[in-house]
Amino acid sequence: MTTTAVVHLVRHGQVENPTGVLYGRLPDFHLSELGRQMADRVAEAFAAVELVHLVSSPLERAQETMAPIAAVHPELAVHTDGRVIEGGNQLEGNKVGLKMVLRQPALALAFRNPLQPSWGEPYTQIVARMKAAIHDVAARAVELGGSGAQALVVSHQLPIWMARCDAEGRRLAHDPRNRQCTLCSVTSFTLVDGRVAAVAYTEPAADLQPAKASKTFVAGA
Repeated sequence: MTTTAVVHLVRHGQVENPTGVLYGRLPDFHLSELGRQMADRVAEAFAAVELVHLVSSPLERAQETMAPIAAVHPELAVHTDGRVIEGGNQLEGNKVGLKMVLRQPALALAFRNPLQPSWGEPYTQIVARMKAAIHDVAARAVELGGSGAQALVVSHQLPIWMARCDAEGRRLAHDPRNRQCTLCSVTSFTLVDGRVAAVAYTEPAADLQPAKASKTFVAGA
């Protein structure tokens, strides 16, 4: 018998980051006031959706984004999965740009292969862990709610975009400025018998997006 499941990948909301550093997996980076409003908007969008399973990255900004979603689904526990965490990045804690390289010339080596990328966790490794997590979340959703069940995962821009690129047959190497994955956006994967059959994208917090700022090639959140 054919089974279907929908796994909604939600990017977290805006983070309080007054110094503008690449925070990556660093602790103690929390949602800003605007970020909390974005999370509330996602919660509103999913309030009437029959979710059966909730999963979050272990990082604070993801957990805080999940909080209002979980509040409108009090019957569900929130499960933490390290496989949906932000991509590893050796430039964490720095303002990435030419000034950084001039101050720390050794970091220039991090840019030697942008196709991998050489500054952090390989794209292929991110894809592998995200595919496994999405598959497991979908299987658990079917187990809990039967065919057609829906689950929600709060993750981060790069892992979500890598999962989408893989599912849609896109090249993994890319310019981060071209990712279609805004703050608190929802990238929904429909799986049929455990395989991704369709991907959809929505922006519940579209009107709350901050003004676009210049991004470096390795920016990620």
